[in-house]
Amino acid sequence: MGGFKFDRLGLAAILAVTALPAAPAHVRRVAELTVPEIARLDRARTAVILPGGILEEHGPYLPAYADGYLNERLADSLAAAIASRPGWTALVFPPIPLGNSGANDIGGRFSFPGTYTVRFETLRAVFLDLADELGEQGFRWVFLVHLHGGPNHSRALDQAGDYFRHAFGGRMVHLAGLLSVIGAMEGPKSAEARAADGLVIHSGMDETSLLLHLRPDLVSREHLAATDEADSSMAGLIRLARAPGWPGYFGAPRLATAAHGQAIWRAIADSAVGAALRILDGADPSRLARYATAMAASPPDVRLDAASRRAEAARARRQQAWLASTGRR
Repeated sequence: MGGFKFDRLGLAAILAVTALPAAPAHVRRVAELTVPEIARLDRARTAVILPGGILEEHGPYLPAYADGYLNERLADSLAAAIASRPGWTALVFPPIPLGNSGANDIGGRFSFPGTYTVRFETLRAVFLDLADELGEQGFRWVFLVHLHGGPNHSRALDQAGDYFRHAFGGRMVHLAGLLSVIGAMEGPKSAEARAADGLVIHSGMDETSLLLHLRPDLVSREHLAATDEADSSMAGLIRLARAPGWPGYFGAPRLATAAHGQAIWRAIADSAVGAALRILDGADPSRLARYATAMAASPPDVRLDAASRRAEAARARRQQAWLASTGRR
């Protein structure tokens, strides 16, 4: 993800504060609604928000649900922005704590404490099923708020969105699958900090800063004494992740600050919310640059994605063999 720079869209009036006020009247929580209340929602002016959060190791200093805390806050900001539009309602689902391909896959460590993922096909199937449920009920605007840097993860959600458009003519957009949104996760740094933090991937200066801003109670103070696990290339990070004793992070978490995290948060929120509002205004999401497409041009990432899929295929074969041996289908 390192190195992408994008213009912000000036949504500070909506997104500047960390703690959100009480939800507007037109932000509804599907878990709290009855059948008649859901039936009365204007499908043409209701945007469904599906927040997610991979359970993924984040080393010794950050919680396994680090991505989820960011996604939940981003979903709230998106909901507030949509509900501020006259006549519009944001329908927010509970977080779905599923994701594909944790950062531990980079080192070929497909089982790692703190990572609890599902296979690519499983993640895709979950969101294909939700696409059918929502589409058959007449919803036409769906936003997935599911930031995570695994390319295969993004491909699964992108494909579910493409299916929704094909089957129902609506828009189901994986916002973190947009290059502009995921690129905003790297914050501005001095030359010295950039050299120490290296290629921005996982749990380094930027992500630790985000958590210091969003959930400082969950960040271990020991990050201040963390050793740097950095390299400027993906190939170099792969070597680090394969080394004995790899701690589960890359970069320089010791350099993290809450102020840096606040700047990154605003950039992410501006980019994601701005993209969603443009789509509601008629922008075609299929014309926007996708993160997974960009990663398909990186040979190291292509090899890593293929290795992850092979490991998942082995698990699928083991599961299917057990089902067949017990006569279950």
